[in-house]
Amino acid sequence: MNLRRPNANEALGTSNRSRNVVPMSGICTRCLDGCKGQCDIWLSTFRGREVLYPGPFGEMTAGADKDYPIDYSHLNIQGYAKGAKGLPAGTDIGPDTAVFTGVNTETSYGWDRKVKLRVPIFTGALGSTDIARKNWEHFAIGAAISGITIVCGENVCGVDPDLVLDSKGKVSKSPEMDRRIDTYRKFHEGYGEILVQMNVEDTRLGTAEYVSAKHHLDTIELKWGQGAKCIGGEIKVKTLERALELKKRGYIVLPDPTLPDVQKAFRAGAIKEFERHSRLGFVSGDGLLEEVDRLRDLGFTRVTLKTGAYSAVELAMAMRFGSEAKIDLLTIDGAPGGTGMSPWPMMNEWGIPTFYLQAMAYDFAQKLEKKGRRVPDIAMAGGFSSEDGVFKAIAMGSPYVKAVCMGRGLMIPGMVGKNIGVWLKEGNLPNTVSKYGKSAEEIFVSYEELKAKYGNRFKEIPTGAIGIYTYAQRFRTGLQQLMAGSRNFTLGTISRADLMSLTEEATKVSGIPYVMDAYRDEAEAILEK
Repeated sequence: MNLRRPNANEALGTSNRSRNVVPMSGICTRCLDGCKGQCDIWLSTFRGREVLYPGPFGEMTAGADKDYPIDYSHLNIQGYAKGAKGLPAGTDIGPDTAVFTGVNTETSYGWDRKVKLRVPIFTGALGSTDIARKNWEHFAIGAAISGITIVCGENVCGVDPDLVLDSKGKVSKSPEMDRRIDTYRKFHEGYGEILVQMNVEDTRLGTAEYVSAKHHLDTIELKWGQGAKCIGGEIKVKTLERALELKKRGYIVLPDPTLPDVQKAFRAGAIKEFERHSRLGFVSGDGLLEEVDRLRDLGFTRVTLKTGAYSAVELAMAMRFGSEAKIDLLTIDGAPGGTGMSPWPMMNEWGIPTFYLQAMAYDFAQKLEKKGRRVPDIAMAGGFSSEDGVFKAIAMGSPYVKAVCMGRGLMIPGMVGKNIGVWLKEGNLPNTVSKYGKSAEEIFVSYEELKAKYGNRFKEIPTGAIGIYTYAQRFRTGLQQLMAGSRNFTLGTISRADLMSLTEEATKVSGIPYVMDAYRDEAEAILEK
């Protein structure tokens, strides 16, 4: 099985000259002296560290394309021809009542004070990257009107050009953070919430204190060093002045903009951008418990935790100590995933893939429950984009997994919707869009529905938000159909029994029965009668 071809990828703008390459290295089988490019090695020869990152940075999203031996496509959803679970009590079950449009897709998370979602998805961490900043209005309003949570990611205060720090180096004013929170709240309707993430830098800057005191947020999320997969998270900046500003605020900036030779290379045009990095996180059980207590003392009624594709040890720590701390949601983010902040080799080659990580989490949850510990509500993340994958994640992790965190899957409709609005203004609709109409009313199937609902406020909803809402409605309908096909009319009735493994290898990892064994005893019993 060819899991990944190294040394060339469209995400990096690189390619092999030869049709034949060495599978392990990705080097052309015939490498010519005089080749004009452009594989990774060729481009790295003169652009160096730039080739670690997908590009153009800040203008696109990128997801790893490594084909793991087992993933969610190795599961299928069971179908049944009788029964209906989850219909309202007293319902006379039959063809007239068990219709897919009656499926309830709502879910919730939280220890005591629950947050409800209209559909079991929410956005990944939309933090300090340009792609999040430039599209925030579309993402935030789209999430709000769709009834889902939006995660305002790490470092938003730290990279705010208008950030004001007090005499102790803590945030006293962050217009960018204010904009992000206010934009979501403007259309929030009781479903979902906006929560802010904190990494090492955010903690040092007092981000939690700021959003609690000024905005009275209910929820804050701790991040176990998971930005950019593991190494803290980075963005790129194009000017020397901005690089120096971020360096002064305490960030790691590479190349070091304070060095004379670096400044000279930048002015000469050799260095075209700088990387701003956060620091690695260091975690411990006692540290988590103490920090959760501190955050609750600041006024947060909910504290959530996001952890990444670390080893089994860190996963066990997150679940064990998250249970003790009574965290309201544990988001477990597996490999691949990614929104374009991570170095390309890390996106492909680092960490435990989501399918394996979820199988491990289910096993750990069972062990905790047997010891009498309450397992925190769980959300899975890491490469999801469609309702079938979400169904499988919820079923495979039942009853612990309540939702799925999606990165690019929810960013893409926001960006597509935004660009349709731009193309309409420019009179430059591509044929792929114009075949559906020449106006927003004709193009977006949810346009009139939203216009009727919001009336005069509709003009405040950007086309990217309409795109996210339209996608969420398609997602809801697709999920309803899959749930009805498995005779589940609420998410709470979905179980592992609603899945089958298509390979014995998937059964070995997940514990989901092999297709030839699933329900076999029940079937044989019918034949024996």
